[in-house]
Amino acid sequence: MRSNHFIAALSLALALTAAHAQNGRLLVAQKGDQSLAIVDPASGNVIASVPEGGVTGHEVIASPDGRFAYVPIYGNSGVGMPGTDGANLVVIDIAAHKVVGSLDFGHGVRPHMPLFGPKDGLLYVTTELDQAIALIDPATLKIVGHVPTGQPQSHMLALSHDGRRGYTANVGPGTVSVLDIEARKVLTIIPISTNTQRISISNDDHWVFTADQTKPQLAAIDTSTNKVANWIPLSGLGYGSAITPDGHWLLIAVPSKNNVDVIDMKAMKLAQSIPVCADPQETLVRPDGKVGYVSCVGSDQVAEIDLGTMKVSRLFATGKGTDGLAWATGH
Repeated sequence: MRSNHFIAALSLALALTAAHAQNGRLLVAQKGDQSLAIVDPASGNVIASVPEGGVTGHEVIASPDGRFAYVPIYGNSGVGMPGTDGANLVVIDIAAHKVVGSLDFGHGVRPHMPLFGPKDGLLYVTTELDQAIALIDPATLKIVGHVPTGQPQSHMLALSHDGRRGYTANVGPGTVSVLDIEARKVLTIIPISTNTQRISISNDDHWVFTADQTKPQLAAIDTSTNKVANWIPLSGLGYGSAITPDGHWLLIAVPSKNNVDVIDMKAMKLAQSIPVCADPQETLVRPDGKVGYVSCVGSDQVAEIDLGTMKVSRLFATGKGTDGLAWATGH
């Protein structure tokens, strides 16, 4: 039988998680407005829209303490398409609603996906035109290293929870690069299709998922072999995906169908599709596992999904060109 101390500690942990969820902030890249929306998830209102300096950021990440948002400035093009080449990253104070720092990469690199290392506290940012991942000290905003990807168009990044491996979705080549983070080198390159998009990793680091852009299917890569072990049929071409904290479900946006497909991770198959809003792009699961969010660039909204019922509970108006999502922990 579990002790009263254990039960009390578990209750406190759950209460703190719920409090952090209530006090947290949803961060939304307003690609069309060239700004970052800071959303109160309780009301669904945009409480601030912070200009990024007349340029366009597609993705965002919050610092682990929830104080700052980091937005790489990609530029005004699509992947592999003509357009401007972003060359900087901006830092936004979430509480103060203003830009408080910037990092200049020194040349056009089209920086895109930011993630915090789970062990080293460094900020990892994909730099497509350099075919690399930049490692940044967030305290000094200095680049302290690079990890080559060995491929062009390394657009999105996933990091293993032990911080040892990185995985990039290389769009035009249709491949995934497997990276040794400590040695800062490419271990192998996995062929997927002629075009692939987005990437996520399971909670136990055993599976990496990326969506084929030529067929409605999701590649499930076994990280012990670095090979595609399963192809999971989808309702349409998939895009951004996220996994629930319990590891049971994977949510993946399907832009052409205006829905989110729900994948049963144990069965490795499509369990259901949830109608959302127009042209869904990115999915995010709140840390408490109760709510999922999906950005819809076609309707300038975020759909809130109740993960208990697997239905949309609310739609938020979140600004022109709603795209990248991140969660900032409450205090």
